Amino acid sequence: MLDAGGGGGGFGMMAASMKGLKQAAADGSFAVSETGGKALLVAIREMARWVDDNIADLGTLSRSPQLGSSHGAEAMKPYVREVATDQQGFLTMLREFRASLVDAEAGVVGAMNNYRQIESSVEGKFRV
Repeated sequence: MLDAGGGGGGFGMMAASMKGLKQAAADGSFAVSETGGKALLVAIREMARWVDDNIADLGTLSRSPQLGSSHGAEAMKPYVREVATDQQGFLTMLREFRASLVDAEAGVVGAMNNYRQIESSVEGKFRV
């Protein structure tokens, strides 16, 4: 569940989930078929590519916006930048999300290997 206060709990929980996925695959408690794994890898890699392609442009959020020189604009400038860059800011969470995709990819690859091993061991029992 997301933090209604804007605490970025969703991305933090997602990163922990991706580490858990990687660990589950490493200890053999998670397996996925070749077809399912390939579909997951396509999605993970597309998300990673989107972040990589857009992070530089989104970096403009870390600069003070040109809102003018009114009292209201001057009051908002630091807040707008902070929302993007603080500990729970959009750019911070986006970078954390990108890093979690590495764990997700490793977890899916490991789970595909687990599936192949399980399939091989079961297949051997049914050969005559």
